[in-house]
Order: sequence, then C-alpha cells, then structure tokens
Amino acid sequence: MTKNEYVPLRQGQDETLALTKIPVAELADRVLVVGDPDRAAKAAGLLTNAKPIAKNREYHSYVGEYEGKRITVASHGVGAAGAACCFEELCRGGAKYIIRAGTAGGVQRDVVDGDLLVVTGAVRCDGYTELVVPMNYPAVPDLQVTSSLVRTAEESDLNTHSGVVITSANFYPSPILGNDQPKWRDAGAIGVEMEVAALFITASIHRVKSGAILAIDGNPLKDEDEDMTSYEPDREIVTKAIDATLETSLKVLASLE
Repeated sequence: MTKNEYVPLRQGQDETLALTKIPVAELADRVLVVGDPDRAAKAAGLLTNAKPIAKNREYHSYVGEYEGKRITVASHGVGAAGAACCFEELCRGGAKYIIRAGTAGGVQRDVVDGDLLVVTGAVRCDGYTELVVPMNYPAVPDLQVTSSLVRTAEESDLNTHSGVVITSANFYPSPILGNDQPKWRDAGAIGVEMEVAALFITASIHRVKSGAILAIDGNPLKDEDEDMTSYEPDREIVTKAIDATLETSLKVLASLE
C-alpha cells in the first residue's frame, strides 16, 4: 500500500465515524448526501424500513431501502470544508457510490428556477480542495453515475441541463471584491453551489463513484439581482425541483451495479 491509498473500514467493524457518528456496521455502500438535515429526513421518508442511525452537528444520517437496495442518506451542511468531513468519513466507512442532491443558482440566462442540473464538472473555488490535491487536478464525477442521472432526470417533466458548476466558498458576493462568477460564466459554467467539488475530489481520492444533481433556486443574472438581496428559495417551483433531485438520486443509486 502506498501512502496515498486508503483502506475503508470493513463493514461490521465495531467502529463509529468520528464526526458524523455513523456506526460503520449501519452504513450502506450507496449514499445520498444533501446539505440540509431537514432534507435528509425528507429523503429518508422515501425509503422503506428507514431508521435514523446518527445525529451530530449538521450530520444527520438514516438508512433504509429503495427498490430493494440498501441506501444511506446523510446531511453534510453548508460549505466545502464541513461537507468534506462527511464525504471523507463516508468513503472511509465503505461507501462505493455517493450522489449529492442539492440546490444551485443559475449563472446562464436559460438556467432558471425549478430546472434540474446534472453536474459534469466543477470549478474549484471552494477553499478546501486546494489543500488536498494540486489545483490543476480536475473535479469531475463518475461517468456511469452522471449518465444515469441525466437519463433519469430527463424522464421527469422538468427542464434538465448538464454542465459545469462553480463550487464557491462564499454564498453572498463580497461588497468589496464583488463577484468573480462572470469569468466562469463566460467560459461556459451554468450554475454555482458550494460543495460539489469537495465531493468529486474526495471521491476520486478514495476511488468512490460520485455524481451530483441540483435544483435551481434562483438566477441573479436573469433577475438582475447580482447582490442577491431578493434571494428567496422557499417557493413551490423550487420544492418540486428538490423533490425531483431526491427521487432521481435514489433511483440511480438503486440501479447502479
């Protein structure tokens, strides 16, 4: 074993993951991750025989079954550094597939509220992954997982995009430095969020297959609201898209072999 290889803890070991507090014996190898603990509970409600297995800080976890496959749901909170603690522990605990279902802002005019976005790569402005691998290493998902997400998402009645997102360390733009999204938008990025790059890099290191599908909850460019003063995600059109990300992710996780 080289110094860069990680050996997952064996299923059944009497181990509890340090920050998420997930018992390794309870962790399924198919995992759906979301930012919001309430959304994790909502996703767990889509499982059969679901039960909570851990709750610590922002990390709330459940396990159950979906279409006959055992699946873990875990929340990771806001921002790459804290989320990466969750992703790292899931990988060390034996996860083989991890899909993030989250929200994002659109940064192209045609990527609007209520749309779905399947991520094909992430710009690493997250403030975390630069400490883990060189900046010229790409943050990309697994091709099989991503292709399955695209196919399944397109079966919904929602407008679906696929493309590169900006994973940003800050949510609101700086009143001093402004917003650096336009340069990435001009290069073709279509959305902005805060955790996907950390997932893709962590999963790559551990040879875990990852993917991400996001619900668009606003578009500052289209709304001419670059400082995000009118941002309001709690609307029915966004809730419908969020529900679609959860259902799509669970269907894909259950189908992977």
